Amino acid sequence: MTEPEKRERILEISQRLAEIYPEALCALEWQGDPWRLLIMGRLSAQCTDARVNTVCRELFARYPTPAALAAGELSEIEELVRPCGLFRVKAKSIRDASRMLTEDYGGILPETMEELLKFPGVGRKVANLLLGDLYGKGGTVADTHCIRICGRFGMYPESLKDPVRVERIMDSLLPQELRCDFCHRIVQFGRDVCAARNPACQACPLRDLCEHGKKQDAS
Repeated sequence: MTEPEKRERILEISQRLAEIYPEALCALEWQGDPWRLLIMGRLSAQCTDARVNTVCRELFARYPTPAALAAGELSEIEELVRPCGLFRVKAKSIRDASRMLTEDYGGILPETMEELLKFPGVGRKVANLLLGDLYGKGGTVADTHCIRICGRFGMYPESLKDPVRVERIMDSLLPQELRCDFCHRIVQFGRDVCAARNPACQACPLRDLCEHGKKQDAS
């Protein structure tokens, strides 16, 4: 496909996903609190959103504010986040990020990629999630669902697994005002239909727009 054809294709996909999932819901249950989204985004690395939601119910009950988590005992935080994996690194980064938010930013998350990347444990994926959900100006959240599915759609080779390259490609194809909701819907679609293993191609409502599906039809 040419670049204009890819743009037209992904806009049609975005529109259909909006019809399938009218509410573009973030899979993380952050309850409208930017600090919670920061913490949950960090804990979601190499962990399912469902597990993060479960862990954070207890974490936020014990530490309900950034200041409380910033002053928390590291060993206790480690035990609370242990089910998320990489618990020692994650515990330290969420405590340090809470301290930075409290001491350096007055509890208000900054609105730029450059500033957000200063927070411990925050990479481009989490920063884009924050910018999109909080300020409506994020880039593509290139998580595993997005990387896998947009490759299957034909926006880039399916073998491409580089999140930064995927982010840049998708940003060039999708208008900024669509990116945040598109990424949330892709996560839902990935769970319901386009799984990593054994995707439900036969029942897929987007099959006619998918290069992976067309290859299957031709084989």
